[in-house]
Amino acid sequence: MTDRIEVAATELRPLLEEFIIWAQANAPESDPELVGPAALWHRLAFSQDLGTWKRADLRNLLLDRMPKVVEDPDAAADGMLPAVDAYLTFLSQTGRLTEGSDSLSDLQAELDDVEDDFVELMEDLLDDDAEGDDDDEEEIGDLGDFEPFADALADLDTIRLRPDSELATAARQVPLVAQARDLALWVGSGRRVGEDTLLSDDEVAEALAAVGLPRPETEGSLAEAVPQLWNVWNLAVDLEFLEPGDANTVGVQDDTSEWPFDDDEDVLDAWMLGLHSVDYGDPELADEDLTMALAGLTRGVLVRLLLGGGSRDLAELGQELSEAAAELDELGADAWEAAGDPLAGAIAWLTGYGMVEVTGQTVSLTPLGTEGVVHLVDDSDIEVDARPAIESMSAHELLALSAELPEEEADAEFADWMRLREPGKAAEELLEAAAQDESDALIRVQAASVVGTLGEAAIPAWQEALKQSSLRPYAATHLSQLEVEGAPEPTQDDTHWLILDMWTISAGLGRSEFIGSLRDIGPELLNNLLEVIWKIPHAHVEELLDLISQVHPDKQVAKAARRALFKARSNS
Repeated sequence: MTDRIEVAATELRPLLEEFIIWAQANAPESDPELVGPAALWHRLAFSQDLGTWKRADLRNLLLDRMPKVVEDPDAAADGMLPAVDAYLTFLSQTGRLTEGSDSLSDLQAELDDVEDDFVELMEDLLDDDAEGDDDDEEEIGDLGDFEPFADALADLDTIRLRPDSELATAARQVPLVAQARDLALWVGSGRRVGEDTLLSDDEVAEALAAVGLPRPETEGSLAEAVPQLWNVWNLAVDLEFLEPGDANTVGVQDDTSEWPFDDDEDVLDAWMLGLHSVDYGDPELADEDLTMALAGLTRGVLVRLLLGGGSRDLAELGQELSEAAAELDELGADAWEAAGDPLAGAIAWLTGYGMVEVTGQTVSLTPLGTEGVVHLVDDSDIEVDARPAIESMSAHELLALSAELPEEEADAEFADWMRLREPGKAAEELLEAAAQDESDALIRVQAASVVGTLGEAAIPAWQEALKQSSLRPYAATHLSQLEVEGAPEPTQDDTHWLILDMWTISAGLGRSEFIGSLRDIGPELLNNLLEVIWKIPHAHVEELLDLISQVHPDKQVAKAARRALFKARSNS
């Protein structure tokens, strides 16, 4: 999931950079920073197409998804809806709101409809935060609290995550997800549930058979003797295989029978929905206080496995956790003894969810488990260095990752990646990745810089890149430097394109960096550039000219930028 979030964020970044520039002139009262999380979760949860927005998706995004991920409810209550309104207007005015979307007026009407509910949700979060602040001094973390391990997690060597295709293959084999599907299919549509127990004892017996769980021997209510069945039931709800209906009914979702899904991304999205079910592996004892003393045990297993390099001896792990339980809670030792073997239930659930495997007396994280615990650590806002495996990293993933790394680390990633490929093939892959999005100047500059170090081996890739308008300036420049016979000489337009790419990158770094890059040119040369650069069909030329007109301290330059902007808009 972390990998997909990074990819989605990389896809969004150029669009959001353009929006920030647009908003400065067209919606200065909005806060563009509030749009980022909303746009990211829209991409992850509702539409792979950044320009496709539906009223229903917008409502679900704001009322269901955002309350779970918003960091500042106060700021969101005041500014989230105006910011999203401005973003949708930007998409519409720049032709990015696709034909499959609802109209801008319909989307704005939906924003009006959800405003009161959204603000109320944010106020509820503020109230919860205030109550939490009051309890901070008394709050004691449980066995699953990652915070005490934050420094150790930050000091871990780079964790290499497996490719989505491999993880999806593993997720399709997860027994607990299959049981949750089978239970949901048995529930069917519109099954009435009870108030005291969800199912009658006869129904419980049928449900146990449907998911392949044994029927326990009990003299009391069968419904009270099958905690594993209710854990699978809750997992089915988490996975969205089951959903509540009207009048005390529950029903199966339409696509549940299609699990395991064909699409890898759909499979991993579903598996991630159920990731927090790891808490169901915690012991449930008759005494609630004893149960609470062992809360978080399963997460405690996961974080210790990650810190242990992925594997631990079961006896040592159990001893460490029992000591931690006794230290955290005065009832911890009693709870551990009362549970018999509390580690067994946690390991069983994690094994069933595909996250660990046991060999002899050693328990180890699976690749799927490593992906999951990294996601849980990230959810706790704790830093951990997790990256895709070098051998499975695509050129675009490499470029996107390296953009976020310090120069030395980025160089090391490139070097490791290049060692696995012939130089000519590496050049081809990098330039193909750079051509995927004409608006992403940073990816383009990175790719050209690396390919430029490959010398003559990169000539065929550069020659192919001449066909791409966004890469032609780089290809012509490098082919000329390599003195390739018949290669076109770089034109003035090529030079201007390279300048626009540099301006785009500096604008993304912030106002001061952008102004500094303009000052380096000098007002006279900058004025000369503004006379001609507006003609270049660059994705960001209008936004950049608009920004120059607003931020450049020299009034003559600002005026020249406004004239150039008018010409660019007239020319488009």
